[in-house]
Amino acid sequence: MSNGPLAGRTIGLLTASASRLGGGVFEAVVQQADLIASAGGQAHVIALQDEHSSADRQRFAGHRVMHLPVTGPRQIGFSPKLVRSLESADLDLLHLHGIWMYPSAAGAAWRSTSGRPYIVSPHGMLDPWITSRGRLKKAIARAGYERRNWAAASAFHALTTREAVDIARETGRDDSIVIPNAGPAAAAPRRKIPPPHFLYLGRIHPKKNIAALVAAWRQNHDMLAAAGARLTIAGWGDAHDVAALKHDLVGAPETIHFVGPVFGEAKDALLAGARALVLPSHSEGLPMVVLEAWAKGTPALMTEECNLPDGFATGAALNCGYDPQTVGASLRQVTTMDERSWLRASDAARDLAGGPFAPETVQAQWVETYRLLMTGREGS
Repeated sequence: MSNGPLAGRTIGLLTASASRLGGGVFEAVVQQADLIASAGGQAHVIALQDEHSSADRQRFAGHRVMHLPVTGPRQIGFSPKLVRSLESADLDLLHLHGIWMYPSAAGAAWRSTSGRPYIVSPHGMLDPWITSRGRLKKAIARAGYERRNWAAASAFHALTTREAVDIARETGRDDSIVIPNAGPAAAAPRRKIPPPHFLYLGRIHPKKNIAALVAAWRQNHDMLAAAGARLTIAGWGDAHDVAALKHDLVGAPETIHFVGPVFGEAKDALLAGARALVLPSHSEGLPMVVLEAWAKGTPALMTEECNLPDGFATGAALNCGYDPQTVGASLRQVTTMDERSWLRASDAARDLAGGPFAPETVQAQWVETYRLLMTGREGS
């Protein structure tokens, strides 16, 4: 759509990891690149190089992509070529996805030299659960570059009104633009309830609270197994977090399966075949995996930290809480759910996927935001 509302514009998407290593932020960047292109613009993805960059580059087919090598610790992400690469990219606007690493410093430097619009999406990284961990690293980042980065931004983007409050508390900026992630297009309505198969899909990390899910499954195994229930855990993470999960699964019932990372058609099949997605997370921005499940008509068991209250309000989700007892109760409830009740929940999920989180709905909000920033009517 070369004659779309973003025609002739090049928008940079800067992130620490344009690969599966970035988890939900990576998925959001893929979505943002496609959104820009469908509105007639050119997306230019600039990211730090990692071990999955080459394999996942195909997710950005049709877009300009640049992976830059890192010097020193990956946790910092210093890339000596990053600022110069941004400056030579001839961007009309730069959009940073994620904070607490060197790309924040590079983004602020680009803004200073170019004078062009710069928007920052923290993606939940100012959530209290996150800011209370790694305090020393974050204190150094604040002093070294984040405060300068936050001040440089033309605008902040929050996924939810709750995140806008977190941004204001941490940065002093109360001007966040609130736009949710978009999910995939909603699939056709479901006609029958699937077997009681439950799915965790995402990053293997303590904040996801997978240990409580495993404990809940163990505690309720006899009832769940008698009903033919099974739990699939699919995902990726740092080696020590994956090792901790595998240790936690030693001696676990054979109805639990850890299958590692899944992508493409295999991922779609797991989402479509589950009776419910389970995400007992302590901290989220706005989880893409829930939107992906809803688009398939699969309800979710999740916590309030997933920041999707519409799911609870419409019946597309149940609040599973954080501890094994409450997670277990939600597993039992969905296992014994009758078909009519499940189909209502499935339809509610699809309605959300096709409504406030529909690609075209979110695209319209982003096109207007980018347009206003680039014409100088917001920010400076």
